[in-house]
Amino acid sequence: MAEEIGVGIIGFGLAAKVFHAPFVSAVPGLKLLTFVERKGDEAAKAYPATKTVRSVEALLDDPAIEMVVVGTPNETHYALAKQCLEAGRHVVIDKPFASTSAQASGLIELAVAKGVVVAPFHNRRWDGDFLTVKKVLEEGSLGRLVTFESHFDRYRPIPRENTWKEAANAANGMLMDLGPHLVDQCVALFGVPKTVTASVRIDRDSSAIEDAFDIAFGYDGLMAFCRASYLACDASPRFLLHGTAGSFKKYGLDPQEPALVAGASVPRMGDERVWLAEPEEAWGTLTVAPVLVDSSTLVKTKVKTELGDYRHFYANVRDAIRHKVELAVPSEAGFAVVKLLELARVSSQEGRTVEV
Repeated sequence: MAEEIGVGIIGFGLAAKVFHAPFVSAVPGLKLLTFVERKGDEAAKAYPATKTVRSVEALLDDPAIEMVVVGTPNETHYALAKQCLEAGRHVVIDKPFASTSAQASGLIELAVAKGVVVAPFHNRRWDGDFLTVKKVLEEGSLGRLVTFESHFDRYRPIPRENTWKEAANAANGMLMDLGPHLVDQCVALFGVPKTVTASVRIDRDSSAIEDAFDIAFGYDGLMAFCRASYLACDASPRFLLHGTAGSFKKYGLDPQEPALVAGASVPRMGDERVWLAEPEEAWGTLTVAPVLVDSSTLVKTKVKTELGDYRHFYANVRDAIRHKVELAVPSEAGFAVVKLLELARVSSQEGRTVEV
């Protein structure tokens, strides 16, 4: 077995350009070899040391490709991942892991039968703001957490033309685009909830897709809310947590995506350059009552944002393939997220709280 893991990426849209190719290339032990690009030569221009092929079959004909990243439109994830798993390749699947929980379960069973890794690309477990929330909770500053609120808002009142993301399809829409990020972070922090109550809807005047959702997950003694909207002209806090002893509020999204879209390069792991510190003005605020019987006296403290780093996702997958560690985001998490999104739709359509 080669020391480096040969990697092929299917697609060269936003997912591959921003979230996959830069981080695969930055992780020692992974070697980006090939792109599947149906037409054009954008991948070859961006990564001249790689090869471009026009079909998945051509990619899988190359024995040097040990791992495949599926970075294509949502509705294609299942079929492409299945094809690669059947060919005995390890697979990373961009969110959503599959369009349905039945598909997700099938992929997991196939990976087990083939003895390979299938990993959902829930990269936002390595967002700096999410890592900061984890740290605040671990430190116990808030006391017993009672409400957790997570927003991923955008302002896009007019649907974009000529993009699959705005096409009417159950695999598209905000629930399947941003929902996997928010729901996975809840599952990572608190586990699978007991109940789901949701509103999944179309808010814009003209839209072929679900463009807003509010999901409430019920846990013992805790309510966790996941919210997203294309009509958030003035964004809500990214995270808002309330506990028996205090609150934590954080605005703004993790800086990795906008930095890459603007042309930033990801340093190779082991390089001394820091990737990627958030400016102090974007740090969150911790507000606590040092003496609970004196609730009018509050202390506010800025909390430095932890370093977000999507390279750790791929470093973990590399080590899992080499049987050194377990997957940090197991395939079962991909199934759980898709199942919870399905239940959110059921709750919304039927106007009721659904037990998990």
